[in-house]
Amino acid sequence: MNNLDYGIIGNCKSAALISKYGSLDWCCLPNFDSYSVFAKILDEEIGGSFEVIVSDDYEISQKYIPKTNILVTEFNNGTDVFEFIDFMPRYRNEDGSFYAPPDIVRYVKLIAGKPKFSVKYDPRLEYSLGKTEKEVKDNFIKSVTNEEKYDTLYLYSDLDYDSILNSKEIELTNHAYFVISYHEKLLEQSLERCYLKLQRTRVYWLNWCDNTTSYEYYNNEILRSALVLKLLSYDKSGAVLAAATTSLPETIGEVRNWDYRFCWIRDASMVIKVISNLGHKRLAQRFLQFIIDIIPDKDEKIQIMYGINGEKKLTEKTLDHLKGYKNSSPVRVGNAAYHQKQNDIYGILMDVIYQQFAKFDCDLDNSEGLWTICKSIVHIVNVNWQKPDKGIWEFRTEERHFTFSKLLCWVAVDRAIKIGEQINKTINNEKWTKLRNRIYEDIYKNAWNEKVNAYTQSYGSEDLDASTLLMESYGFIDASDERFINTVRATEKELCHDGLMYRYKNKDDFGLPSSSFTICSFWFINSLYKIGEHKKAKELFDQLLSYSNHLGLFSEDIDFRTKRLLGNFPQAYSHLALIETAANFSGGLTKEEKFIEKMH
Repeated sequence: MNNLDYGIIGNCKSAALISKYGSLDWCCLPNFDSYSVFAKILDEEIGGSFEVIVSDDYEISQKYIPKTNILVTEFNNGTDVFEFIDFMPRYRNEDGSFYAPPDIVRYVKLIAGKPKFSVKYDPRLEYSLGKTEKEVKDNFIKSVTNEEKYDTLYLYSDLDYDSILNSKEIELTNHAYFVISYHEKLLEQSLERCYLKLQRTRVYWLNWCDNTTSYEYYNNEILRSALVLKLLSYDKSGAVLAAATTSLPETIGEVRNWDYRFCWIRDASMVIKVISNLGHKRLAQRFLQFIIDIIPDKDEKIQIMYGINGEKKLTEKTLDHLKGYKNSSPVRVGNAAYHQKQNDIYGILMDVIYQQFAKFDCDLDNSEGLWTICKSIVHIVNVNWQKPDKGIWEFRTEERHFTFSKLLCWVAVDRAIKIGEQINKTINNEKWTKLRNRIYEDIYKNAWNEKVNAYTQSYGSEDLDASTLLMESYGFIDASDERFINTVRATEKELCHDGLMYRYKNKDDFGLPSSSFTICSFWFINSLYKIGEHKKAKELFDQLLSYSNHLGLFSEDIDFRTKRLLGNFPQAYSHLALIETAANFSGGLTKEEKFIEKMH
């Protein structure tokens, strides 16, 4: 398996990855950022997994139940057929609260014949740091580790526990179930109970999809990406994760391996912008509340990223006992990037607050909190916009005057002015307009390079950078402006390789990347579309979609040569860019808006 051929299931508290062969290879319980209970994806020998083993005459195929995050793996040898239907329960209780326990249900459905299979049930708790012991109790299998720290996991099933523990062959004569739970269950588990949870979870996802905006083109791709983004939202706090994994390498055998189970302000803000366009108001508002909650003081520095419960200290360490994905060590948990200074986050945050005021009704209390943040951000931008920083790509060495960071400082002030106009608070307009103009002139003069005829990565540099393609979508420049058209063409010439984009080509801390950053390819396609090259944009978009895995999921990177998926998975950034690009092919209009347009 070479292509991150995994499906993701989850319930907005945690998630699990299941391979196309039905093997549960990654899961952290009870939450996204907890220690792993299965981590075969990071070490095939000691990581731990829950595998389904069948004879070679079985064909194995995998799909989602349409419009849900319920994954179906079918095993079929022509005579005997069965399915593993995998999900993490999520549905509303009668009192309106959500039932979303730290459980994975593997519902085994008998389709035909008398299939035979065995399972390898091998949890390794606490990132496999110590030994995990398994024993059969009265009505469950209990897994325990006690070496690093104490932790437990419970497995319930209506199949024989001795056969499960010892990987003995099981003949399926009826439907069956497995429930993996972080907690010991208070109620007796049964096939009927699992079936009810399956149907309730299915209805939850169907309803969620029914409330999602429809577009004329690429609707299935938009919906699958929206479902991924919803899975990466953490219900307890409103945070949105960058990805569900840690340390999946950007390049096999190299060291660009990071933990992405955190909330980057930049990623999450873009997610909220896209998700609110898809009609999911609650998700957008809960993220905004998360932001308000982590910025209590007027002079407090905004970090580029936080833990999913708002933690500010994300100490990075390596797990040297794990070999890493395809032997790509180190495996890291925590992320030292939380120390970094990136001036672009202020503009991204302000853009989201602007979306909130423009699209949704804000209650007074919320509005006042947001307006305080707006004024604080303009103050911070005024003090900091002329300083160098680490930039959007988090260079771990030198600081520079990055064009994207300056652009987003301009966005911060521009959106603050617009918010003030919306809420009739224009006393700062004259002062803020002067600041906005100063930043604009600075970018116009210093970020443009006459020699390469384009906006470049940083002031005084001839290096191109895919992030400059966002200048149009943030409203700094019009798509018909010669400067933008020339920037798109120059960037294509320098950074596009076989329809895939480099973020940049100049040497960074690790040398030239051998993989394409997926979101950049979407940005480029979007820019082509905006400057009127619709046919070429569509061809490149269809080609890029073909590089997804078998379920339409994308990671962070795509290898230029082999086209395999690399980096953490599934990646929120990639899927939100897919949605934005796909929506543009429908002219940004929903199906309803298109219908109304035709009627007129």
